[in-house]
Amino acid sequence: MNEAETRAELIDPKLLANGWGVMEGSKILRERDVCKITDGRIQVGGGRAKPLIADYILVYKGVKLAVVEVNKKRERKYAIGGLV
Repeated sequence: MNEAETRAELIDPKLLANGWGVMEGSKILRERDVCKITDGRIQVGGGRAKPLIADYILVYKGVKLAVVEVNKKRERKYAIGGLV
């Protein structure tokens, strides 16, 4: 399963089922430019490394509350935030 399939089949339905993007005042940010966390580490000579970009940012009433990263599925022994 690639990242796009993981998002569509696993992540998006769970976010929606938990009220994100449905509940008034909640929003799911997905766009690459909007989800930039940092401009990138400053390197010697003044350049920058690649920017750090989140897969999702969860926003409630204008406040960014959580960052969600989509990673390769692996067996877990516990649930994190009720989304597993």
